[in-house]
Amino acid sequence: MTQKPSLPFWQIWNLSFGFFGVQIAYALQSANISRIFATLGADPHNLSFFWILPPLMGLIVQPIVGSLSDKTWIPTLGRRIPYLFIGALGAVIVMAMLPNAGSFNFTVAGALLFGLIALMFLDTTINMAMQPFKMLVGDMVNEKQKTFAYSVQSFLVNAGSIIGFLFPFFFAYIGIANIAPDGVVPDSVIYSFYAGAAILILCVLYTMWKVKEMPPKEYARFHGIEETNVVKEKSNFIVLLKKAPKVFWTVGLVQFFAWTAFLFMWTYTNGAIAENVWGVDTSFAGHAKLPEYQDAGNWVGILFAVQAVGAVIWAWVIPMFKSQKLAYSISLLIGAAGFIAALFVHDKYLLFIPYAMIGTAWAATLALPFAILTNALSGKNLGAYLGLFNGTICIPQIAAALLGGVILSLVGSHQIYMLVVAGGSLILGALAVSFVNVRSKI
Repeated sequence: MTQKPSLPFWQIWNLSFGFFGVQIAYALQSANISRIFATLGADPHNLSFFWILPPLMGLIVQPIVGSLSDKTWIPTLGRRIPYLFIGALGAVIVMAMLPNAGSFNFTVAGALLFGLIALMFLDTTINMAMQPFKMLVGDMVNEKQKTFAYSVQSFLVNAGSIIGFLFPFFFAYIGIANIAPDGVVPDSVIYSFYAGAAILILCVLYTMWKVKEMPPKEYARFHGIEETNVVKEKSNFIVLLKKAPKVFWTVGLVQFFAWTAFLFMWTYTNGAIAENVWGVDTSFAGHAKLPEYQDAGNWVGILFAVQAVGAVIWAWVIPMFKSQKLAYSISLLIGAAGFIAALFVHDKYLLFIPYAMIGTAWAATLALPFAILTNALSGKNLGAYLGLFNGTICIPQIAAALLGGVILSLVGSHQIYMLVVAGGSLILGALAVSFVNVRSKI
């Protein structure tokens, strides 16, 4: 197998730049889904159920995209980019529909159903657009540069997150309405989704213009596989899982605890901050109608942006560690401390500190698992393996979403305690890093 050449910085940058736009869309979803469905009339104890769809669609879509793209080659477009474009185009359409779920004079049940269907399609298309970026780095970057390349990707992901998280606050600040009739999502949120959709498609078009994927012969040479197998060989997911290196499963264990924590953060931060800082009683169904709840929702965007800034900074620190395992465990422990500290903070500005700390865990979760795994894989079936590995992201979120309402009841229906549970989950993840062997190969 011929060693892939080192890439210049801007080529590595271009490989992941489109992820900036995709992540704006994902950030808008992450920061506003609980707010949107609470505004439409959902009960707080049922909010976590709406969060089943994002990981469920990822569990279905990403392995399919990975496997199909392994066997795809379109001379003018490439291997992964066709799926990126189709996913981005679909996401743009759905982003114009989802926040308007309460604007069509549906009943509460009808608005929730419309929102649920739109969310399903948004998750499908975002996952379809997201997966190719992880595979492009695996395809085109050598082992020496992979940690750096995934850190650059983490930087761009978090930069996109900052924009997406800040949009509702920004639009409210410039005078776009932050309140609306009962059951209707405020214009500040709707306009945010429109802006995010426009940036998404522009960033993806930039990627299509700048990135030229390896043709089959070159791909085969750099990945040590027969050219005919690059496109034609069929893969069985069960067989691939049986042949997966040990690191696939050990990193997957860490992923289970990390993504459980972040699912709880996305689901319950809005209610937690409304309770702990604004003094909103989120136990009654009409709490989402209160201006204080919507103000808290805008501030959650600020906090998530602070988290993303922390992740951006930490993404540049991670490659400085000599040990990936040490970087991984320290990052998760700092994030755990941030989650637990949020319980004791009642000032909205002081919350910047714990959320910046949470950003360290987020940066590591985005960068290190894929750097460790792709170095343990050959180029053969790389996309399929990365798609299957997405199950270690999706399954814990599905489990956490199913159990969220039960756990919320166990902690007295106070959403702030769900952040403490998230911190405990990250501590378990940091302990699980000890089982990871970064030298595994197949």
